[in-house]
Amino acid sequence: MSSQTLPPPAAATDAIATQRSGWTIAYLLLAIAPLCWAGNHVLGRAVVGHVPPGGLSMLRWLVAALVLTPFALSHVRRDWPALVEKSGTVIFLSLVGAGVFSTMQFVVARWTPALNMSVLNSVAPVMILLASRVLFGDRLRWLQLLGVTISLGGLMVIATQGDLVRLASLSFETGDLAVIANMLLWAIYCACLRLRPNVHWISFTYVLIVISCIVNMPYAAFEHWTGTTLQANGLTVVAVLYSAVCTSVLAYACWNRGVEMIGAPRASAFLHLIPLYGALLATTILGESLHGFHVAGFLLILSGVWLAARPQTPSALRVTGPVREWKPAG
Repeated sequence: MSSQTLPPPAAATDAIATQRSGWTIAYLLLAIAPLCWAGNHVLGRAVVGHVPPGGLSMLRWLVAALVLTPFALSHVRRDWPALVEKSGTVIFLSLVGAGVFSTMQFVVARWTPALNMSVLNSVAPVMILLASRVLFGDRLRWLQLLGVTISLGGLMVIATQGDLVRLASLSFETGDLAVIANMLLWAIYCACLRLRPNVHWISFTYVLIVISCIVNMPYAAFEHWTGTTLQANGLTVVAVLYSAVCTSVLAYACWNRGVEMIGAPRASAFLHLIPLYGALLATTILGESLHGFHVAGFLLILSGVWLAARPQTPSALRVTGPVREWKPAG
C-alpha cells in the first residue's frame, strides 16, 4: 500500500482534532474582543462632554482592577517571581498597549473627522504584520496579506459609502497623524506579546490593568486641575462600567489569549471586525439605516478575516521517513 494512502494513526488524528479545537477557541476569543471595543465606540459617542479622556481612562482601569482583584490575587502571588523577572517587558507592554494607547483613542477622536478615523484605524492589521516582520522576522504568508487586503477593501467600501471617489477628499492633519501613531503603538504591542512572561493570563491582565491605571492618574489629575471634570450622572456610570468590565477586562483577556494561541500576524485581521460590529450595533441600538454598501463591506471583511486567519496546517496528512512517521502536511 502506498504511504500516501495509509490512514493516520489514532494518536495523530486526536492531535489534529485537539489542534483544530484550539483554533476554534482562539477564533472565538479574537471575535469577542472587537465586539467589546466596537460597543465602546458606540457608547463613546454618547458620552462626549460627560467624561474627559484622561478621567475615563483612569476610571476604566481602576474599576477593572477592583473587579479583577478577587480573582487575580492568588494567581499574581504565584506568578510574582516571573513577573518581577520580566518587569521591564511587562511595564513596556502595559504602557504601549493599554496605558497610553487607550487614552490616545479618546483624545484623537476630538481631533480628526469620523471618516478619517474609520479609514486610518483600518491600517492596524497591516501594521501588525509589518511589526511582526521587522521586530521578529515573521514570514508573511500570501494568504495573510491577501486576507488583510480584502478586509481593508471592505472597510474602504463602508467608510466611503460605496463611492471610492470620497477618498480623494481626505486631508491628513495633526489628528490623523496621531491616529496612525496610535495604531503603530497597538501594532508593536500585539507583535511583542510573545515576550510577556509565561504566567497565567489573569496575572498578566491584572498587572497590565494596574500599571495602566497608575500611568493615567497624572493626566486625569491635570484635567481636573484645568477644570475638565466628570459629570456625575447615570450616563457616566454606564460608560465607566462598560469600559472597565467589557473593554478592559474581557476584551484584553480575550485578545491577549487569542494572540498567544495563533500569533499576532493571523490575529491582526480580526481587528477589521470592529467597524463591522460598530455598524451592526449602530443600526440596532442607535437606529441608523443599513445600506447596500454596508452589506458589501461586511462580506469583504468576513472573507478577508477568514483567509488571513486560516491555519497553516491543512487537513491532509502525509507519511515521512522510512519508519512512516506521521506528521501534519505543511
